Amino acid sequence: MGRKEAYWQDLQRIRALRYMDDEFMTLCLADDHEAVSLILGIVLGEEVRVRSVRVQEPVKNLYGRSAVLDVHAADVTGREFDVEIQRCDAGAGAKRARYNSSLLDMHMLRAGETAEALPDSYVIFITEHDVMRGDRAFYPVERYMSVGEERVLFGDGSHILYVNGAYRGEDAIGRLMHDFCCTDPDEMHYEALARKARHFKEDEKGVTDMSRIWDEVREEGVLNGMEKAITELLEDLGQVPPRVMELIEAQDDPAVLSRWHKLAARANSIEEFERNMNAS
Repeated sequence: MGRKEAYWQDLQRIRALRYMDDEFMTLCLADDHEAVSLILGIVLGEEVRVRSVRVQEPVKNLYGRSAVLDVHAADVTGREFDVEIQRCDAGAGAKRARYNSSLLDMHMLRAGETAEALPDSYVIFITEHDVMRGDRAFYPVERYMSVGEERVLFGDGSHILYVNGAYRGEDAIGRLMHDFCCTDPDEMHYEALARKARHFKEDEKGVTDMSRIWDEVREEGVLNGMEKAITELLEDLGQVPPRVMELIEAQDDPAVLSRWHKLAARANSIEEFERNMNAS
């Protein structure tokens, strides 16, 4: 396939992308404080001034499963936000929301600070379908305590919010969800979102950058798949030590990962695998 033909094929694929496609969304929102402030402001119903945005950020958990946050943002007041795009209902379960919330909390306190110093955190799922099936624009999730017959807000500062991507009301959230599912930047309501989408869909440099990033993502996907396969084999043998996980996640040579995968498949214990991986 010639370079020109490959370019036009990529262009057609790019034109079909939406903010509801998480790879495209994270690419468009990378370092875009204006767009992320707009999204959070509409979802929360208040002004939000974002001071930092990190996309596809790995958050390590040395004692269990780590996670990759689609969009990790912080505002000028110190609040932290994890915005997750989910096209598949199964990826937006209650336990995943709880886990992502705990990961945010774990990484917000500095050494010497007490738990009372924790700022508020928000885990926001924007789902393609109405996963809660309540025919509402969004579903706030809060902790409550029972005081006799009353339910009182616990007020721990941890917030979870589900946004219904299928909602199309004549209000700000309806317009936002329209834009998230729209493929044509000229038909979007919010210029802050349309501008970056237009760059990657219509600007020659943007399309070229997008094609290059896709190549990198495909390569990264292969490595991640191999790392996951090794980890799953080891988890069948017991708890994987943090030092072993760090070595696996840091390895970027497919040949080495392939060799480790074979070792993991043959090993009778994690200790045996570790000895053999260090000797290979």
